[in-house]
Amino acid sequence: MITHNLKQGSAEWNAYRNQKFNASDAPAMLGVSDYKSRTELLNERATVLTAEVDAGTQYIFDKGHEFEALARPLAEKIVGEDLYPVTGSEGKYSASFDGLTLLNDVAFEHKTLNDQIRAALSVPGATANDLPMQYQVQMEQQCMVSGCEKVLFMASKWAGNELAEEMHAWYTPNPELRQRIINGWEQFEADLKSHTPVIEVAKAQGTAPESLPALRIELVGQVANTNLPVFKEVALAVLNEINTTLVTDEDFASAEKTVKWCSDVESRLASAKQHALSQTATIEELFRTVDEISEMTRQKRLTLEKLVKTQKEAIRLGIVKAAAEQWALFHSQVNADLGISAELIAPDFGSAVKGKRTVSSIQDAVDTALANAKAAGNEKALQIGKNLKQFDELTQGHAALFFDKAQLVQKPVDVMTALIEQRISKAKAEEAERERIKAEREVEQAKRVEAQKASVEARKLPPVEMRPSEVAQVVPNTTKAPAKTRPTDAEIVDALCLHFRVHQSKVVEWLCEMDLSDESLLEQI
Repeated sequence: MITHNLKQGSAEWNAYRNQKFNASDAPAMLGVSDYKSRTELLNERATVLTAEVDAGTQYIFDKGHEFEALARPLAEKIVGEDLYPVTGSEGKYSASFDGLTLLNDVAFEHKTLNDQIRAALSVPGATANDLPMQYQVQMEQQCMVSGCEKVLFMASKWAGNELAEEMHAWYTPNPELRQRIINGWEQFEADLKSHTPVIEVAKAQGTAPESLPALRIELVGQVANTNLPVFKEVALAVLNEINTTLVTDEDFASAEKTVKWCSDVESRLASAKQHALSQTATIEELFRTVDEISEMTRQKRLTLEKLVKTQKEAIRLGIVKAAAEQWALFHSQVNADLGISAELIAPDFGSAVKGKRTVSSIQDAVDTALANAKAAGNEKALQIGKNLKQFDELTQGHAALFFDKAQLVQKPVDVMTALIEQRISKAKAEEAERERIKAEREVEQAKRVEAQKASVEARKLPPVEMRPSEVAQVVPNTTKAPAKTRPTDAEIVDALCLHFRVHQSKVVEWLCEMDLSDESLLEQI
């Protein structure tokens, strides 16, 4: 870690922070900060402008620094070493430490005690790793920058120089959260290059139509005096000019104020009518006009109420749809780069926009969810890419065994390696068993052939000494002989037996070449 001698709030300090990814900004970057949105941080870094701090916020900051200084001696007693405030960096990452030991092995982080911290640390056995995520993220980046082994988290409140309340716990590094921070900053850096800042000067307040003239009705048995015609003319003009095209937060704020205004006009008209009734009997024309204006105002109010709901929902769905399309393009590109269908976790836009009421807050929530999902997707894609290379090395010569390659490479590398080795070992064992069985069968086959040969040899007939007259019966006579009479059956059988005995050696040779496993058949032959 490189340390920097910078005074907080100075021009040099601000210039330094604009060149680094800071631990105090990490919660906003991941969208888990209660004080700044990811879009606001993008705007700040894109314009190098920070929001002006009002007197109230500055007072809170000053109190925080005061409490930190008062609490540091308490922290030093717990740590057992001196703690030094310092700003340090590691590459493009930076962190400002409320305290750090000389060996950089223990860090100190202080916050003003609040109900959120109190609730988290009041649980028996709780550690600083149980704090809300915005605190964990800041401390994890501090560990990443400094290389410290742990962080003492302390929250305190003071009455002057007297300690009013204090709570503390230890934070230990979380590798998974650290990787999430690194991926988040990578995605933030990519988004920053194409970000177009939109700085909101003030929160949308909205405007309602100008007040209508006071309605005056005086009755003395008849309408004695009224400005109702003028009132109607002004009221109709105002109602017709009310904007019903709602797009921006300003439009929605104005519509919501106008709804309240319409309701107020309806109440005033009803009161004027009731006042007139209290003076005399109903005058049809007067009350018909009052009812007409009241009804028109009511209809305009109902229309605006419906428009506020439906158009805001349409904008919300439009924002979510656009983000979903961006995610689909991102996922498709990852698949194309890897050559497989990567199982990435899609952003949960529904949960992200839940409870968000303004267009800007909905947009920021969706953008943050999309950025975090892309960061996680890039990490998964990087791991899959590494797995693909290792997969090819491990399965060389055994590719046919892995029809499910696309699924295996998406598992953790140790799981993938174990499954590959297990499958190859099993295949080798099965092949060895097949070779063993084949060799045994060849040995058995050879034994059977030898046994058959021996059996045939044992059954050979002794050599036959043939008389010339017998040879003459077997060997064909080429000389023309006179026709003979048909031989008897006994003569035919004797001739066949003699023929077999003459060609005995050929028959034995043929039998030896055959695989006669059926001993009974051999006996018959």
